[in-house]
Amino acid sequence: MIGSRFSSPHIAAAPVFLAAMLLPLSFTGGVVTTPAIAHELGGSPASLAWLTNGFMLTFGSFLLAAGVAADLTGRKRVLIGGLALFTLSCLLIYPAGSTPMAGVLRAVQGMAAAMTLAGGSAALARLYDGRARAQAFSVLGTLFGTGLAFGPLVTGTITGQFGWRGVYLLLALLSGVALLTGALFLPDSAKQPRQKTDVAGIVLFSAGLILFTLGIMLIPDRGLFSPVVIGVFTAFMLFTAGFVIRCQRAEHPVFELSLLRHPRFAGVLLLPVATCYCYVVLLIILPLRFMGGEAFSETKSALFLLALTGPMLVLPSFAAFLTRWHTPGVISVIGLGVSTVGLLLLSQVMQSDNSAMLILAMFITGAGAALPWGLMDGLAVSAVPVEKAGMAAGLFNTVRVAGEGIALAVVMAFLAMVNQRGLMGAVTGYPPGAIKHAATWLGGGNVEQAARLLPAVSRQVLMATYNHAYSLLFYGLSMITLLSAWGVWKTLIQQKEQPKM
Repeated sequence: MIGSRFSSPHIAAAPVFLAAMLLPLSFTGGVVTTPAIAHELGGSPASLAWLTNGFMLTFGSFLLAAGVAADLTGRKRVLIGGLALFTLSCLLIYPAGSTPMAGVLRAVQGMAAAMTLAGGSAALARLYDGRARAQAFSVLGTLFGTGLAFGPLVTGTITGQFGWRGVYLLLALLSGVALLTGALFLPDSAKQPRQKTDVAGIVLFSAGLILFTLGIMLIPDRGLFSPVVIGVFTAFMLFTAGFVIRCQRAEHPVFELSLLRHPRFAGVLLLPVATCYCYVVLLIILPLRFMGGEAFSETKSALFLLALTGPMLVLPSFAAFLTRWHTPGVISVIGLGVSTVGLLLLSQVMQSDNSAMLILAMFITGAGAALPWGLMDGLAVSAVPVEKAGMAAGLFNTVRVAGEGIALAVVMAFLAMVNQRGLMGAVTGYPPGAIKHAATWLGGGNVEQAARLLPAVSRQVLMATYNHAYSLLFYGLSMITLLSAWGVWKTLIQQKEQPKM
């Protein structure tokens, strides 16, 4: 076999490293191409939001199942299957003639991304040992950060030059290369002994997560107390209760809830939650604001966003260097504190047209988020006994990816509801349904479409409502980040400093 002749772990790891840049490109590509897809294919605010929400929903929901499948059926098989599904979905999006169809395929891409990440991480862990393994995962994180940093610029430039379909053609090409190199050079996984799999636990967890995220996404359109939303959240609580009971009674549960009794591990789980709200959601809402509210081109929007993403290329490594003198917990708390300051500044900048202050606020926010970014994975496995490190890493990654989908749904719902309340108080002469529809477009960053629905309303009123919603949002995000920093301080730092009995 070719894979046996080219046995260098660096060659075998190449498809995993390529996938590490492919996944963030796909994540940002869905955001940057949304305005162009809306212009060409049309679609409702919900169907356009699904281009990103659908990807994140299935990515987070299927990550756990994909990880279990990688252990049972083979890491290479799951990785190759994920890359093949990813390539196919990209090729099918290219000729898509409607936004709903593109949204369905984006959801398929999320499933493929879950398979790719789970299979790739497991394969990388098997290729390297000891210090080399730590270095390999450091490279993996750096490449992922590089993809997040330059993804908007790459996809924005391609969209501006070749149209949004060119982005998915590029993604298909890259995933096809990763698929081919993985099939040729990645060694087959050794057969694992038969082990009991908590299939019921996986189903309960995934279904509960999907229901919770869908419930949040339905709030702006249906209302918090609508029968549909209440029904979805009721089903979510039932599935969650079933999952907890299953974990307590199963012989080999998918999660051991006892891990959450470790205060330090519970504190570590706050870190991905915090970075979701102080960094990841900004990668989505800021490009939509730049392109929809400020009328920036895709390329200009991406260049502005580099102020937020640029620090992610350097500061995670700097944070690792600082651990010679300070604990990761202290560095993480400092980073979240810096991000809180940046978000508060962003809240004020939203009320002005000061581009220099906007860039400064994004840089401060991104710099703060970058400090804990490279430390979180190591903290997750070091906060629990060694024999439970694998399960802790799985739970941590699930919280991180699933949390991103939930955070995005929360933020988009918040923007839509605040815009609706603002328009209701400032606009007269229109039925509530028209105002609600316009507010949903505003929440998605499409000021022009909102203006078409409310032609008698001045742009000044629309922009005032729009800016106020963003200002409140960033203030709320700063409070979430600050509370997370306090929680990390209490669990990671004070717990460590307590004298041993």
